[in-house]
Amino acid sequence: MKNAIIYTIIFASIQFVMGGIVMGVFKLIGLDPIGSVSLITGSILSSILAFALFIICKWAEVSPHWLRTRPWTVLLWTVVASLGALTPSIWLQEMLPELPNVAEKGLESIMGNRLGYVVIGLLAPLVEELVFRGAILRSLLRWHHNHWVAIAISALLFALTHVNPAQMPHAFLIGMLLGWMYYRTDSIIPGVVYHWANNSVAYVMYNISIALYGTGDPTLEDMFGSSVLLSVGFSLLIMLPAIYQLNLRMKK
Repeated sequence: MKNAIIYTIIFASIQFVMGGIVMGVFKLIGLDPIGSVSLITGSILSSILAFALFIICKWAEVSPHWLRTRPWTVLLWTVVASLGALTPSIWLQEMLPELPNVAEKGLESIMGNRLGYVVIGLLAPLVEELVFRGAILRSLLRWHHNHWVAIAISALLFALTHVNPAQMPHAFLIGMLLGWMYYRTDSIIPGVVYHWANNSVAYVMYNISIALYGTGDPTLEDMFGSSVLLSVGFSLLIMLPAIYQLNLRMKK
């Protein structure tokens, strides 16, 4: 448990300190310190630093062993599960009481920039899975005999690290699923693939929504009209069989 807390603090500190340094440099040279370029630069540098630190210090292990089992169907079902979970996740978020969205402007700034995909779609899935599943959850699984307790704690830490209350419920639920996938395979690769598919679709849909609706955060009613529940049900018919297939096929 102690190691998990330390890893979380280190990861959050890297993001905070690197972001502050980049903002300071941008302000010093006369550029916008809170613009999209500054935010993206800070995110890229902090991600690279965190990845390198966790690998060099061997807090997370990277191994090709699981890939050698040729788990291509698992990865396929992982993408299907990710796509199927999007609409139910948005619906659940809309059903919950509205939470403060303190990172809305910064996130929109990154999502609206083409270079932002490097952060959202590539670096975030890789680095967050390495840290939260490959290091934090791995240490928690050694600490507690009940794997669901370890998975829940890692998911909670994952949600809290997002800082933004509006993102925390979704991050916690996804963290539970990603943690289960890591526990079943001893590999971060399924989580990276799920995370990549989820973030990539979110990035694409944000920019499409800006063009169609003038906002990057349309409601399900805006998109589906009176067929919201039908769209949720259809998505569940995609997500639930995919998770069932993953349960059958995922092996350590």
